[in-house]
Amino acid sequence: LHSPGRTFCCDPASVCHFSCILRLFYNASFQLLFAEAGVQTNGKKRNQVLKIGHGGTLDSAATGVLVVGIGKGTKMLGTMLSGSKKYTAIGMLGKATDTLDATGKVTEEKPYDQVTKGDLENVLQKFTGDIMQVPPLYSALKKDGERLSTLMKRGEAVEAKPARPVRVYSLSLQQFQPPLFTLDVECGGGFYVRSLVNDIGKELSTCATVQELTRTKQGPFTLEEHALQEDKWTIDEIAQSLEHCTALLLGEPARKKLKTEHPGETAVVCGDK
Repeated sequence: LHSPGRTFCCDPASVCHFSCILRLFYNASFQLLFAEAGVQTNGKKRNQVLKIGHGGTLDSAATGVLVVGIGKGTKMLGTMLSGSKKYTAIGMLGKATDTLDATGKVTEEKPYDQVTKGDLENVLQKFTGDIMQVPPLYSALKKDGERLSTLMKRGEAVEAKPARPVRVYSLSLQQFQPPLFTLDVECGGGFYVRSLVNDIGKELSTCATVQELTRTKQGPFTLEEHALQEDKWTIDEIAQSLEHCTALLLGEPARKKLKTEHPGETAVVCGDK
């Protein structure tokens, strides 16, 4: 890789927050990254900054795929990650919290012994396809420029957002050991797994909350194939993780040619030659 206008896939279980994400690039591409942003490593600095962005909010308690853009790569995240996302979620029956996951305060407890595996599988069918979903109060959605989760933590009153259309491509039950159950979900943008589990609990005449949540896929990136653990934070390992798509290795001129000749394809700039 010759230039840092590219994207990477990281696992927040190993890489938490941008201060830690920066460590990924220090060991092999420190000078290249700052050179693209106009920051000189010889002591001379221009009035520019290194741009770093991520391709979609991941719950603070969740783990899995978080795609990070560096430099020019930040402008491409939206187009590149327009595909579906996949999650593995472990839910718990009989308990509800204010955050809809294990980090929140318990707000309700109900019996769940009556729920069978068949009951749960039947309910899942109601949440497949195009459905309406109410987002959680604790979320990255904003009111007057501030995240709802920030307002909630300050103790301010927050009204629930209206239900909105979301899409679930697939939803399956992987394991059922009451009170715990494991789901695999493939969904479109704007979907909240926490709301899904909460709604499933209500449909079963009990309550439910998310205990663990892992994003296993975001756009073309998967946790299994592309997420880099800390012992593999080298430029060679990064390059190898991008080999699944030759377009990722194209420079700017080649990217423009690909866009003209193959308008349906996605290319990400990784070099300027």
